[in-house]
Amino acid sequence: MSQYKVPELTFAGMRQGFWRLLPLSLFVIAFGLAYGLAAIQAGLSGTETVIMSMLVFAGTAQFAAVDLWGAQIPIVPLLLTTFAINARHLLMGASLYPWLRQVPARKRYGILVLMSDANWAMTLNDFNNGKTNLGLLLGGGIALWLTWLAGTVLGMTVGSGITNPEAFGVDMVLGCFMLSMALGGRKNPRILTAWLVGGLSAYAAYLWLPENSHVVAGALGGGLVGAIWLEEPRK
Repeated sequence: MSQYKVPELTFAGMRQGFWRLLPLSLFVIAFGLAYGLAAIQAGLSGTETVIMSMLVFAGTAQFAAVDLWGAQIPIVPLLLTTFAINARHLLMGASLYPWLRQVPARKRYGILVLMSDANWAMTLNDFNNGKTNLGLLLGGGIALWLTWLAGTVLGMTVGSGITNPEAFGVDMVLGCFMLSMALGGRKNPRILTAWLVGGLSAYAAYLWLPENSHVVAGALGGGLVGAIWLEEPRK
């Protein structure tokens, strides 16, 4: 028998997840607004801009794509850049695997389409504390997706607004949220070592490796600690 509880997906759980993530999601509108405006200025049509937000749903990767957009789109650099930015999702998904492997594949991967940093962190924190509401991942993802789309449309139509969210400190919201999730989770020598190694790896890559590679380096550094220093079975 698995030591991990089977996650439950209910409409009530989805609704709870939606409302738990909605306050944080409102800050996503500012980034969506900046992306919508940047995409139009880069030459994308309104339809292309909205479809990219609907299907890609990855803010940093979309900004990178807009920066490379032009009459001749460099496909290989675009692919490598977006992979480097989003490679963390490989380890994010792996961290949820002990629970999600008990969920039917169609349902599992359908929900993971809407996985982002915020709803992943909150879900993993709940799972580690014995709360197995899978609706948090899906409902929270819906809240993030809708606000990202809303911001995109605002950026396209308003034409001016928060073109630089960092100037208002909005870029710090998600970082502070992720830190609060980490501090609120389980702490033991194994996890603290993974934090330390991951942080140092990311910082070293930020200083000496190509742009955005720090995301992959930090994830691999912390993940390597977890792979070598195995967790003891729960009693």
